[in-house]
Amino acid sequence: MALDYRKCAEEIYSHLGGKENIISAAHCATRLRLVIADNSKIDKAALEEVEGVKGMFDSNGQLQLIIGTGTVNKVYDEFLAVTGLTAATKADVKAAAASRMPLWKKILKTPGDVFVPILPAIVASGLMMGLVEAIPKFAPGFQDTGWYGFLDLVANTAFALLPVLVAISSARVFGGNIFLGAVIGLMMVHPALMNAWTVTPTNQPAVWDLGFLTIKQVGYQGHVIPVILAVLLMCTVEKWLHKHVPEMIDLFVTPLCTVLVTAFLTFTIIGPIFSVFESWVLVGAEKLVSVGYGIGAAIMGAIYPWTVVMGLHHMYNVIEAGMISNTGVNFWMPIASAANFAQFGACLAVALKVKNQKTKSVALPSSLSASLGITEPAIFGINFRFMKPFICGMAGGAVGALFASWMHGTNAAGEVVKFGATTYGVTGIPGIPAVNNVPMYLVELLIASGIAFALTWIIWKEDEPEKKAAAPAEAPAAPMPSVVRCAAGELLQPVAGKVIAREDIPDETFATGILGDGIGVEPTSGTVVAPFDGTVTSVFDTKHAVTLEKDGMEVLIHIGVNTVNMNGDGFTAYVAEGDEVKAGQRLLGFDSKKIKAAGYSDCVVMLLTNAEDMEGVECGLK
Repeated sequence: MALDYRKCAEEIYSHLGGKENIISAAHCATRLRLVIADNSKIDKAALEEVEGVKGMFDSNGQLQLIIGTGTVNKVYDEFLAVTGLTAATKADVKAAAASRMPLWKKILKTPGDVFVPILPAIVASGLMMGLVEAIPKFAPGFQDTGWYGFLDLVANTAFALLPVLVAISSARVFGGNIFLGAVIGLMMVHPALMNAWTVTPTNQPAVWDLGFLTIKQVGYQGHVIPVILAVLLMCTVEKWLHKHVPEMIDLFVTPLCTVLVTAFLTFTIIGPIFSVFESWVLVGAEKLVSVGYGIGAAIMGAIYPWTVVMGLHHMYNVIEAGMISNTGVNFWMPIASAANFAQFGACLAVALKVKNQKTKSVALPSSLSASLGITEPAIFGINFRFMKPFICGMAGGAVGALFASWMHGTNAAGEVVKFGATTYGVTGIPGIPAVNNVPMYLVELLIASGIAFALTWIIWKEDEPEKKAAAPAEAPAAPMPSVVRCAAGELLQPVAGKVIAREDIPDETFATGILGDGIGVEPTSGTVVAPFDGTVTSVFDTKHAVTLEKDGMEVLIHIGVNTVNMNGDGFTAYVAEGDEVKAGQRLLGFDSKKIKAAGYSDCVVMLLTNAEDMEGVECGLK
């Protein structure tokens, strides 16, 4: 009788201590692999009795349930459906990884998590601002038309109400109610408050006199750090109240208290303190990129790709948003563009110079992606992998950023305006409409990419391909005998050597027949061949095992015992998943000396993994 995959998955899940006890779930060719938070909550005795579970053991922090080839993937699919872990597993794994991060990295990572989701809105508004500012240069008088006022409204909305967007995104990141988050954001830019951009030494806001303290009636337009911290406080208060307030009044008490507490602490402590702190950050960033005639900018242009490698580059969004809000110009953007476009130049040089077609097929589209501001494919797929192009890109980024730091212009009033952009989140070619000096921006990109391209072309050299040793014989000289037979067909001996009974295989899992019936071979050659004309259904990443199928027969050929720990060293795969093979055709190659030197048996195991579903199964030489 066929296994009920859904029932098997449900029973497994019921004995694992609940969804919160499952950190992640995966599977290999034969086993369901689970990472469990607390093993004491698992009913192991009950798990062993679940129909379909043929064995269970703990290994390397994983609970491994032996289910079998061709079956485990179906049980796994049902397991995900039962538990709802298709999306949740990624979040759980991410949370587990984040919990092990050092505190400084958590702090730097949070702004990226907040700002990445709102980038489309910021980019759209920023590009629109660039266009609105550029049109009057070609159409004098346009600023006096209704179209200018309308487009200016569209362009400025996201920045005028930036705290609202930041608050909603922060609530998502911190696990709070996003609508309460929106209320906090709206509260911080409420029309009843004096707009922060209009505050001057002679134009000060009114105050609320609460008796024991006063609160300035000023908004937080252009601020992001106080908003993020305010919503973090809100989420903390909300979660605490949900746990302690009785359910029958939770709907009313929790939102009310959450908003009141957050609002009071935001306007009395968080806002006043951290708005000043944010100003210091912006002043520090400006001094950093202007120090030493642009040396600071050159340093940032060089190390920017390293922050991409570390996944910390989104932390700049806070700085860029603050710059736009305070000055209307994001002068950090040219630095990022120089760094990114330099990686494009380095990657393009590799693409044009390399002879290996596989590398070329990766480098060309990756370089195009980098020119559009998405550098991860170029950095991780090519430049960082070969390192020299990555370093050449750093050099190009440094020179391009240095050039950008020297550029400035004047506005209609004759005031000096720093070279920069009206948005953040875009670099490279898409940033052209957003910059305030397009010719200089194009020169900057050419400098950065040109230097990186030239240095990479000169310094980087493609490694010569290794000469492969002569391949072993296609098949043993003599025809291989039949070793497993059933009503559906027969399996030939997969490798030359002495055939032994399944019970004599030096591994309990194989010997007991948990994974199916079959034989073992003490090999005298290092070539595994196909036991029949059939289809390769999987090849293990470590190349020590392969599965095949024909006429309903599901077969596992496994080289050695515990050889998965060798991570592919000493093994060669001659076929891939989906290949059609003929009896006697090479499947795998292996080095028995290496296997034995590593302390493992080189016994080759061949099992009919669904033997229980086959009729008339016989094992051994005739």
